[in-house]
Amino acid sequence: MAVAFHDLSSAAGLKKLDEYLLTRSYITGYQASKDDLAVHGALAKPPSSELVNASRWYNHIEALLRISGVSGSGSGVVIEGAAPIATPPIADTKASAAEDDDDDDVDLFGEETEEEKKAAEERAAAVKASAKKKESGKSSVLMDVKPWDDETDMKKLEEAVRSVHMEGLLWGASKLVPVGYGIKKLQIMITIVDDLVSVDTLIEEHLTVEPINEYVQSVDIVAFNKICECPDF
Repeated sequence: MAVAFHDLSSAAGLKKLDEYLLTRSYITGYQASKDDLAVHGALAKPPSSELVNASRWYNHIEALLRISGVSGSGSGVVIEGAAPIATPPIADTKASAAEDDDDDDVDLFGEETEEEKKAAEERAAAVKASAKKKESGKSSVLMDVKPWDDETDMKKLEEAVRSVHMEGLLWGASKLVPVGYGIKKLQIMITIVDDLVSVDTLIEEHLTVEPINEYVQSVDIVAFNKICECPDF
C-alpha cells in the first residue's frame, strides 16, 4: 500500500511528515528511492530546523542528489494537494543546445586567439579535476558518540551531531547503546567520499568543539570499511 501525505505546503502537513520520519531514514524501504524524490519535489522549501526529522531527511536527500543520485524504485507514495513541479520545455533546451553549437562553429578554421587558448586550457583542467573526483571511492564508518553523563539529553546530542554538514558526508542510521550506570552512547553510521572527508577532521574540528561539545564528551571509530572505487560516483 502506497504511503500518503496531505498538503505538504501547510504546517500541519509538514508536521505529519516530521512525525512519520521519526523512526525512518527514508520515505519507504531502507535506501533512498523515487518515493523520496517525489516527496522532496513536493516541498516548496526546506523544512524548518525545528522539524528535526524532516530537516534531517531533506538535507540527506539533497546531499545524495549532489553526490551520487537516487536509484531505488520505492514502494509508491501519494501526495495530495501538491502543486505540479515545473520542468523546462524540451524545445527551449534544444534551442539552447543549438545556440551553443552555433557558438562552437564560429570561426572554425580561423587562428586561435590567446583568449581561446586560455579558455581551452581551463576547460581541460576542469575536465581533469572532475575525472579525478569521480574516481574517488567511498567508505562506511561506524562511530560511538559518548555523552558527558547520564543527564545529557541524547536527543539534543544526536541533533547536534547531525547538524554537521560537509560535502561528501552522509549521515545514516543510528541507535542508543547502554554503557552502564544509566549512561547511553549514540552509535551512528556515516558514509563518506574519501577524497572529500577526513574522519579525523570531522571528529576533531566539528564533533568535539563548541557548541557540540556541550553534549559530546568523545567520539570513537568502531569500524571503518572501504565501500568501492566508483567511477560513476
